[in-house]
Amino acid sequence: MGELPRLTEIELDAFATLAEALGISDAAHALPHAILQKALEAGLLIVAADGDDHPVGFLAAEEIHDTLYVTELDVSRDWQRRGVGRRLMSQAVEMARTRRLSALTLTTDRHVPFNAPFYQSIGFQTVDGANMPRFLRAKIDDEISNGMDPKRRVAMVLPLGRPTQG
Repeated sequence: MGELPRLTEIELDAFATLAEALGISDAAHALPHAILQKALEAGLLIVAADGDDHPVGFLAAEEIHDTLYVTELDVSRDWQRRGVGRRLMSQAVEMARTRRLSALTLTTDRHVPFNAPFYQSIGFQTVDGANMPRFLRAKIDDEISNGMDPKRRVAMVLPLGRPTQG
């Protein structure tokens, strides 16, 4: 996919909304193209496009411990608040079900409305303490070691349930 640089532009553009919500002026950091390429090769990169087929948002994921871990979800500012993120998450749920995975998982900011509260609105549950899978604890610990505020970070799970076998 020759659009990986466009996905980076979307991620950096979307960061401006997050920076404003957090009241920070930190420089944006984008996922390395190698991570996007790995998601693409694994069939775990979902791209939303406008009517002219130009990317306006994306979701990158990886399979970890029988779950679909959402690595990144970004929508360009011009397309935010139009349901693009919700549609990307819906496609990720279908992808996880097709792969017969048990849940979607992610880490995010606890307070920003378009982070944890958004995910809760589509069924994600906060997990902490003994209920937090070790791989999510490792993700949170890594984020904190890279300068994120531990009071703001949260791990979330959307259980999918298993299809019954007849």
